[in-house]
Amino acid sequence: MPAIYAAILTMILCVVDLASSNIPIDVPSGTYKMAASTCFIATAWLAGARQTVYGKVLLTGLIFSWFGDYFLIGGSQERFLAGLVSFFLAHVAYCVAYYVRGTDTHYAVSAGAILILPALFVAPWIWPGVPAEMRVPVVAYLIVISAMVALAVGTWGQPGSVLIVAGAILFYGSDLFVARGRFVERDLLNPLIGLPLYFGGQVLLALSIARVTADEGTTSTRDTPPDRR
Repeated sequence: MPAIYAAILTMILCVVDLASSNIPIDVPSGTYKMAASTCFIATAWLAGARQTVYGKVLLTGLIFSWFGDYFLIGGSQERFLAGLVSFFLAHVAYCVAYYVRGTDTHYAVSAGAILILPALFVAPWIWPGVPAEMRVPVVAYLIVISAMVALAVGTWGQPGSVLIVAGAILFYGSDLFVARGRFVERDLLNPLIGLPLYFGGQVLLALSIARVTADEGTTSTRDTPPDRR
């Protein structure tokens, strides 16, 4: 499936981005990262994003993520805030996609309750390094990404749910390293772990579109009355 090749290329470009400081080719900062981001959008497109509401909404989230990646290139607070807003909108789109797919309220609420625990740890961990003007956006972001993971868990049991849940959790984990790098400690550990988690999560979400599309196509065929001519 072409989507698989795009997904593999995404991860290859992620590795190239991590190794770019040692590559003897002078390219603008963020080139490989944005190429990888473009590839996860291509993955969703090739997986059939146009064919279902779930795919269209999830693709919208991936596009917002692309802009988030773009804004996070550079270290200014203005660009970071723009990136935070872009990823916030991406997570809203993912939440809508999971809701459209169908979420089990019991699973989602249970996951949301569990996610309170890491949130209670993350907030005081990063809080001393968060500027006063960034605190409301950071709290809002923490809420929306927790909701995103909870709603992803809510899809459990449906075709594609393993990819959805795994992708959401990887994305959540990657953002912990973004927060660490911005508000706690800047070192190579943040991109070394955070970037593979991030791109891996996006790729899994993009690939879930193919599974959902196949399931909805099967359901549609099953619900169509047989031709009795």
